[in-house]
Amino acid sequence: MFSTTASAQAKLVKAPIQLFGMEGRYAHALYSAASKEKQLDSVEKELAKVKGLLQTDKKFAEFCENPSIKRLYKTEQLTAILTKQNLSKITVNLFAAMAENGRLASVNSVLRAFGQIMAAHRGEVMCTVTTAKPLDAKSAKELETVLRAFLKKDESLLLETRVDPSLIGGMQVSIGDKYIDMSMARKIRTYTKLIKAA
Repeated sequence: MFSTTASAQAKLVKAPIQLFGMEGRYAHALYSAASKEKQLDSVEKELAKVKGLLQTDKKFAEFCENPSIKRLYKTEQLTAILTKQNLSKITVNLFAAMAENGRLASVNSVLRAFGQIMAAHRGEVMCTVTTAKPLDAKSAKELETVLRAFLKKDESLLLETRVDPSLIGGMQVSIGDKYIDMSMARKIRTYTKLIKAA
């Protein structure tokens, strides 16, 4: 059910956005499997439950992250643990496939990628704005107004703001599948390269 090979990818239910890398392949396979079974919402809730378990149960998190545990044993144990949690076959199969392939260390990336696909499925556009200093209320409101102009009529904005002092000034904006770096740090790097080249 969770093969991420090229032939299996061709048979997938197409997700509303295209994600790449290992986490993208697992997230797309999960979206396809849950879509076919009409269990997208319930699988999303189950993933939130597992994420909570990873954050609150230290032993469980360490078990998942420990690369020295044999894959077969980890797959069997994980399947038993998640089945006891009354999770669907789809969710259990995802984690079993990740354990079998030695990918459990990347579980948070896969959960994040699936969250992005589900947000797009609901017409929500994820946007992350990183600035050197926290934005004041007026600037945040103006920024949100500008970002909403990029959306289609039936889309809604999910805005997350982050602070990274290493940007020096300006901002980095990631909206949907677009990324814009307008930071002072980027400009300084660009000018430094130009000066060195000259």
